[in-house]
Formats: sequence, C-alpha cells, structure tokens
Amino acid sequence: MKNLTLVSNPLVKRDVTILRDKTTGSPEFRAALNRVSYAIAIEIGKGIELIEFDVQTPLEITKGHKLKRQIVLVPVLRAGLSMVSSFLEMIPDAKVGHIGLQRDEKTLEPIDYYYKTPKNLVDSLTILLDPMLATGGSAVASFKYLKQKGAKNCVLACLIAAPEGVEKMNNEHPEVPVFTAALDRQLNEHGFIMPGLGDAGDRTFGTF
Repeated sequence: MKNLTLVSNPLVKRDVTILRDKTTGSPEFRAALNRVSYAIAIEIGKGIELIEFDVQTPLEITKGHKLKRQIVLVPVLRAGLSMVSSFLEMIPDAKVGHIGLQRDEKTLEPIDYYYKTPKNLVDSLTILLDPMLATGGSAVASFKYLKQKGAKNCVLACLIAAPEGVEKMNNEHPEVPVFTAALDRQLNEHGFIMPGLGDAGDRTFGTF
C-alpha cells in the first residue's frame, strides 16, 4: 500500500504475537509494546535528516552528526501515551504534544476533547503516536489539526493497522508515511481490527 512501511523482523513478530495473545498480562503487554515501539522509532529514524559538524574526541577532531529538525511526538490520548517513553529514549530531546480524541461508538467518528502541541510545528518533524490504525478516523482528524497548526512534515507510527485505515490515510493525507508492525486482515462490523489485539489502551493500563 502507498506510503506504508511494515516494520517486520523475527523479534518484532515475536512481540506482536505477545501483544495479540489474550492471556498476556499488562506488565508483559507494556514490555512488548515498548520493544515494538523501539523498532518502529528506529525505522522512522532512517529517514531523519542530519547536519554534519566537527566534534572533538579524546584523540582528534572528527565528523559528527545532529538532527536537522526538531522532533515533536504527539500521542493520541490515551493509548498513544504507551508509545511515548520508547520514542523519547531514542529521541531524548523531542518535544511532546497531546491530542485527545474518542470514538463515537455509533458513528465510529472521532470526537476531539483536547489539543496541545508546541507552537513551532512548521520546521519540525511531527510523529503521531497511535497504537491502532483502525477506521483511520482519529489519525485523519489528528493530522488535520496538526496541519492547521502549521505541521508540514508528518509521520504516523502505529502498532497494528487495518487496510481500511491505511486507505483512508492515503486518500486524506497521501504525503504522510505510515509505519506499522502489522497489517491485519480487516475491520469487523464494530470497527475493530481483526485479528487485532483488543483495546491497546485498556491492555496497557489494566482498565479492562
């Protein structure tokens, strides 16, 4: 699918299986989620632009590198919070914004209730964190808000994606790359990803 990167290796596949297993408890779920998030962060990092500069080692001057753009992480509340710590360990100087969306269970459309991001998004790389790309409604709405605030360089990081959500992103925000650890079969009649892994927020925070 256009603009979709599937982050897959034997360790990621093992951890996605742990995430899917309904018998996995919250501590083990969080640990596997963190490992998969690391892998996704590394894959996204391959496309990050760098600036070269001179750095003094204990022995001589050599060439070093630093990030060209400010990185802004924007988790979609609340499940997206589960991915923040892994991304911050990989990008410790990143700034963090938040978008609050909840899905209307009848219409499956997102309803916004909170928005807060750093002011200067124009020159930043903005990474939206949302474990599940299901209908795509939340991601599409989130990027609409971010673009209104000036975001031009955007990426979506998710654990599991449905074809319907990827297609909606391609239609509504075709320039935004989507990174995921698994592309699942389809959505069911309630808009849940199949086979999926259940509710990522509930399983992370133990609220099921």
